[in-house]
Amino acid sequence: MTRTLSARTLSVIRAPRRATAALPAALLLLALGACNPKQAAAPTPPVPEVGFVTVTPQAIPYLRDLPGRVAPMRIAEVRSRVSGLVVKRLFEQGSQVKEGDILYKIDPAPFQVDLASAEAVLARHEAALVLARQQADRLEQLLSRATASQAQYDAAFAGKKQAEAEVAGAKAARDRAQLNLGWTDVRAPITGRIGRALLTEGTLIEPGSTGALATIQQLDPIYVDITQSVGELNRLRRDLASGELARLEENTANVHLIMDDNSLYPLAGRLLFSDVTADPSTGQVTLRVQFPNPHDELFPGMYVRARIKQGIDSDAIAVPQQAIQRTEDGRAEVWVVRADDTVMRQPVEVGPVVGQNWLIREGLKGGEKVVIDGVQKITAGATVKPLDQTPAHGEAGPRHDADEAPDAPGAKNAGDPAEAAQRAAAAQRH
Repeated sequence: MTRTLSARTLSVIRAPRRATAALPAALLLLALGACNPKQAAAPTPPVPEVGFVTVTPQAIPYLRDLPGRVAPMRIAEVRSRVSGLVVKRLFEQGSQVKEGDILYKIDPAPFQVDLASAEAVLARHEAALVLARQQADRLEQLLSRATASQAQYDAAFAGKKQAEAEVAGAKAARDRAQLNLGWTDVRAPITGRIGRALLTEGTLIEPGSTGALATIQQLDPIYVDITQSVGELNRLRRDLASGELARLEENTANVHLIMDDNSLYPLAGRLLFSDVTADPSTGQVTLRVQFPNPHDELFPGMYVRARIKQGIDSDAIAVPQQAIQRTEDGRAEVWVVRADDTVMRQPVEVGPVVGQNWLIREGLKGGEKVVIDGVQKITAGATVKPLDQTPAHGEAGPRHDADEAPDAPGAKNAGDPAEAAQRAAAAQRH
């Protein structure tokens, strides 16, 4: 009996301890049940905002920036046609000279003597001709009266002809002496800008000398020789033949120059022709362009970039450069916003860069919305909040025309001011 009471007593004593141990667990379950289910769930991420432009077919000139070198329209070396001592230089080095201006004087005294001698020989032969004609006329009259033989008349007639030939030869010698005397005045063969003098007074020009006295270059108008690959030129010709590109009007100014400081040369040039022979080492052909150069801003040998308009794509589609993405294998693609505000990848074939845009040859059509901002925040099939960043009519947009100045260094990715403001606001929201 004593043992039974002891066991019951022990069970009564231990029961409060178990109840006390279970109390914290019950309180924890009660606290969890009182929590809000919405607060326990993970927060839903916001819908990403993306900027897009609506592509529209438009007439865009086919432009190419090609390297080129300035070359004079005409170049002539001033040379002396006679030998002698240079006694005077009559031009200012680096000045503009006109065709026929006297540049150098060569000592004329020896040539004056030669002319006087030739004139004396001519006078002697002319006197002999007078005598021969008189003799022939006299014997002709005697022959008609049968008082002279035919042989005598034939000899007199032949003597007259010989005297006439000698007079003609003497006149030629006199004319040659006059030419040599005139050539002592070394004249400018063309109009242009003359370079430095290569000879000075007192220099003796020896017979047979081929050295140049100076060089004259015609700089207004002036040529620019630019190079283009054969493949690109042939593709352009095929596009023009198929009608994909429209031809420019004849004699139009379709080339502009970009100087080494990235400024635009103020006067446009006209494409004259393309060479018919390709350089075997580079596979390129030369295109020659003529530019006005009234202020001598272009110098022969200058390196320039020529922005050439070779055709017009009347229904071209262009997108900003930042819209073009590249896959791992290098293929071009863009993100397109669909009608349900989801995005998808769209492979495209790009053409040349025109201004700040890529020309799209295949893959897009008018009216599609191409993402240009917020690409890093989207995945294929994701729902987005599209923001229209298409430049309104009349606002500053991407430039296509070659007549406009090129972009300054660092300004290529600056973008439109309204677009920059929208990007800044989106960055602050996120």
